[in-house]
Amino acid sequence: MKCEYIIHDGSPVLTLFFSGWGGERCLFDGYVPVNSDFMLCHDYRTLDFDASVLDGYEGIRLAAWSMGVWVAATVLRDVNAHFLSCTAVNGTMMPVDDRYGIPVQVFRGTLENMDGTVLKKFRRRMCGSQDNYAAFMGHGPELSAECLKDELDVLYRAVTSSPAPVFRWSRAFAGSRDRIFPAGNQSAAWMLQGTPVEVYDADHYSELLFAKAIEDR
Repeated sequence: MKCEYIIHDGSPVLTLFFSGWGGERCLFDGYVPVNSDFMLCHDYRTLDFDASVLDGYEGIRLAAWSMGVWVAATVLRDVNAHFLSCTAVNGTMMPVDDRYGIPVQVFRGTLENMDGTVLKKFRRRMCGSQDNYAAFMGHGPELSAECLKDELDVLYRAVTSSPAPVFRWSRAFAGSRDRIFPAGNQSAAWMLQGTPVEVYDADHYSELLFAKAIEDR
């Protein structure tokens, strides 16, 4: 995976954000956490994570979106760091699951049929409204359907070949209009984990929820 600083000012606190599948840097350049460095993790065509990037920080504010929730829990579960907060946004630790994540056939269908047309349909479902879709596309995402299919294949194989990770999230945000991770599945998954859930009138791609999670405002 890629781990890139968006803000690196020598703060003793790091906001560490794991993006979702296809969540390019251009989508998150504009967020400014208060009194914190800001690092984005994305591009899960490999799932290697160098935990040394956390060295020297007194505290970590962790946030993750969509498939990034599972990725973060998987790569950080054995990391010894001081997590000040851990916020999951529109995702679960069982991301390919009929009851607790994306329904299996929906996930497999997206993966098996991925091309430019399917990608456009997925993004429209992800954004919900035309205005939200326009805002998403306005950031200029550039990854091809071929690259995104490779990334999704890596995630599918990794998720389905291992048990759900054990990791303690302090809170979860769920969008009631989420058409990727159904809100009911999210609530059921977090109830199983004992994690408090806050439900918002939001889609899967929600700049409101990203701001709440990243900027903690």
